[in-house]
Amino acid sequence: MATQAEIPSQLGKTAVVTGATGGLGYETAQALAKAGAEVILTGRDDNKGRSAVEKISREVIGAKTSYEHLDLASLASIADFAQRMQTRQSLDLLVNNAGVMALPRRQTTADGFEMQFGTNYLGHFALTARLLPLLRAASGARVVSVSSLAHRTGLIDFGDLQGERLYSPWKAYGQSKLACLIFALELQRRSDAAGWKLISNAAHPGFSRTNLFAGGPGGLISLATDFAAPLFGQSAADGARPILFAATSPEAKPGAYYGPGGLGELRGAPASALIMPQARDATTAARLWDASEKLVGTSFGSPP
Repeated sequence: MATQAEIPSQLGKTAVVTGATGGLGYETAQALAKAGAEVILTGRDDNKGRSAVEKISREVIGAKTSYEHLDLASLASIADFAQRMQTRQSLDLLVNNAGVMALPRRQTTADGFEMQFGTNYLGHFALTARLLPLLRAASGARVVSVSSLAHRTGLIDFGDLQGERLYSPWKAYGQSKLACLIFALELQRRSDAAGWKLISNAAHPGFSRTNLFAGGPGGLISLATDFAAPLFGQSAADGARPILFAATSPEAKPGAYYGPGGLGELRGAPASALIMPQARDATTAARLWDASEKLVGTSFGSPP
């Protein structure tokens, strides 16, 4: 698991971690709390959220943690959360972690978006836009977007972003995680151009056994995952290490991507990760950004 030697002191800093009631999000929140940050855990299940805060409080003496309801599959929920955050002066760290994976059947969010594209990507796009004033008010704020090895096979299908014509669980997941990585790189470009003074980077957990698999396609893939996990995978705590590196390390670079440094980036200590060419394409990034602003009705140019 992540050692305190890997995480500089976060005293005086405030962090928001999405999807923090379990798995990677919980491990990230706990490690940040151990390092002294005030951590706001968010999630859809309020009972799990309160339990997560209580668990961290038991394990981390003096932890400064709280829970806020946030459903990334609802633009209204995102707006409500952002409004509640306006009582704060600034935000030092936003970890865009929450997600769903390879849903067997096409589902939609409250706003009619395909569930994976809407939750994993569009929800975080809208959240980051709404929290931008707080991030800009901090000194050296960071935004970490959690991507996946699945981005390597992803393509942005502008003709069918919502999977209405053809839905495939893994195609939709790959597109959503590619979009997350594209967003991280483009946010850094725009921050540099506009003088927002953000550090935007991305990370992936390698092959980490988390509760994401519980909502996946099941069947042979789940059996293969169960077999492969002990051989090639790692714990959620170890999977959180690249995320924590991106979020806290003075060595983490703006516009960079981190993952496990072992064979195939499946497990191991944090290291630079492979970025596929489709994630670096600036034309695609600009087109996706414009489409996303229209879909969520929130602009980074004039955040609400």
